[in-house]
Amino acid sequence: MPMGMALLSYSYKLHLPTPSPFCHPQIPLNKVCASATPSPPTRRRALSLFTFLSFSISNYSWSKPAISDFVQLPNSGGVKALELRIGDGGETPSSGDKVVIHYYGRLAAKQGWRFDSTYDHKDENGEPIPFEFVLGSGRVISGIESAVRSMKIGGIRRVVIPPSQGYQNTSQEPIPPNFFDRQRLFTTIFNPTRLANGEGSTLGTLIFDIELVSVRRQ
Repeated sequence: MPMGMALLSYSYKLHLPTPSPFCHPQIPLNKVCASATPSPPTRRRALSLFTFLSFSISNYSWSKPAISDFVQLPNSGGVKALELRIGDGGETPSSGDKVVIHYYGRLAAKQGWRFDSTYDHKDENGEPIPFEFVLGSGRVISGIESAVRSMKIGGIRRVVIPPSQGYQNTSQEPIPPNFFDRQRLFTTIFNPTRLANGEGSTLGTLIFDIELVSVRRQ
């Protein structure tokens, strides 16, 4: 079974340390374990799966414990989400709303390589610049839209996005501003040789950590 398909068939458990509010520490997510045991993938893919599921997040502070199960989002095309913090900011966004998010984006095929983060985009005062888009505009990849639709302001969610809901072309956002990161991302996802070898379900799997910062009704 290709790694991407095996990943999406797993039921994950997340073991978190006791959270506490603080400013800029590393907040480790110790590890994510699979509770099911499907047919084993190749050694290389099994190693990649273990590695990218063992990463940590930084720059988050929260006061509520996380929920420890990934769930498939309704009508999402297979996007799975893990709540890291439940938002309490009123209603969820609707099509046509302008949403503002922070995110970390990682690529499963590169052992969880972080290809982009809004926390790396700074203004003249050194503050991170969030990412804005109109929900339902088609400007961003479908997996992010599906994730944001059921979030509330202040919430933080980790999503595993299958290739069908990820990048379909090089003009979809979010696009890494760094040329080398952008080139590495797209040459991996759209690698013609590996796609011809049937590795499409592995190459385009994405992991995003998303914080919904604000919603403006249009």
